[in-house]
Amino acid sequence: MSKPNIAIVGAGLAGLVCARILQRNGIPVTVYESDASEEARQQGGSLDIHTATGQVALREAGLYEEFRAQTHPHGESVRVLDKHARVLIDEPERAGGAGRPEIDRTRLRRLLVQSLAPGTIRWGHKVIAVRSAPNGAELEVADGTVQHADLVVGADGAWSRVRTLLTETRPRYTGITLVEFRLSDATSMHPEALSVTGPGNVFALSDDKYIGGHGGDQIALGAGFRVPEQWAAESGIDWDDPDAARAALLAQFPDWSPTLTNLIRDCDDTIWPRPIYALPTGTRWGRVSGVTLVGDAAHLMSPFAGEGANLALIDGADLARAIVTGPDIETALASYEQTMFPRATKMAAASQKSLDKMFVDGPPTKIVAFFRTANALARLATPFRRLLGREEATS
Repeated sequence: MSKPNIAIVGAGLAGLVCARILQRNGIPVTVYESDASEEARQQGGSLDIHTATGQVALREAGLYEEFRAQTHPHGESVRVLDKHARVLIDEPERAGGAGRPEIDRTRLRRLLVQSLAPGTIRWGHKVIAVRSAPNGAELEVADGTVQHADLVVGADGAWSRVRTLLTETRPRYTGITLVEFRLSDATSMHPEALSVTGPGNVFALSDDKYIGGHGGDQIALGAGFRVPEQWAAESGIDWDDPDAARAALLAQFPDWSPTLTNLIRDCDDTIWPRPIYALPTGTRWGRVSGVTLVGDAAHLMSPFAGEGANLALIDGADLARAIVTGPDIETALASYEQTMFPRATKMAAASQKSLDKMFVDGPPTKIVAFFRTANALARLATPFRRLLGREEATS
């Protein structure tokens, strides 16, 4: 096809990897981002990047080796505890890993941002409306300018404005609010916390509540629990006051071991609540000329199966590949959506199932059983991967 004029709304993982692959293939693209700069907003904690999805995208973007150089040592280890801080699962990372290396989200996003040609991202350009137009769509930016594009890609997250052009479906509150916090420089400043979390994934679960995330030198955690949707906004808690925020969190875990609640007491002063939303499983839309969605804009789901970032990356790669190889934009979009919809449905169902395993009354028996089964299967699979020469492919 002739080179189209492509606009991507949102500089998250999906939009950035799509832009990178398009540029590698000589297709011009502009990314519109409402944030004033790359550092304007906290980007969350650690991500496990999967062999068959996120890693495929990073290979196509030509960034795989740089990505691997920034992953966390021993980041694939898993520890599960109950509220009494009893360790129920403690699985170190296997030799060669399990195909899910961990990287800090901020580092991964920076890698993608820096891979793009200068000026690709228009920082501080908030898109406030998207309209269908002849031969594509129009973007209206907050500064009053209107831009036409042959293709508009909505990579603008949970509350996507581009999505409103395709469907009236909106995200729904899952019933869980996650309050995120960190313990920086844990090796030197918080060795006791690091001894609790370990270097990898940590899950402390009991009684419909959770403290967990990822350990390592920069411990990134969340405290999750079932509260009304507006709890964080209407509870009267000043989340900018670290002492008030810590006290509010500790009140949610009155009978938990100090070994675990000390993670809250000792955390950094930046603490932010995040009600967890998800689009209904199976969300899709009819083909609309010149517009599509990637990542959370297309299939927002809870973070409890570790699939959202991986789907965002593979969405961006699949869409870029379809554009590069397709005869025209509409054929490319139809091909991309035909692949994306069933994959997103499967992963959204898995994310909901994982949430239901984690947030249960009583001890964390379901999630413990899940990890024991998964670890047993992984141990059985390792000799076969070696026999077939696949150990390197999953490391």
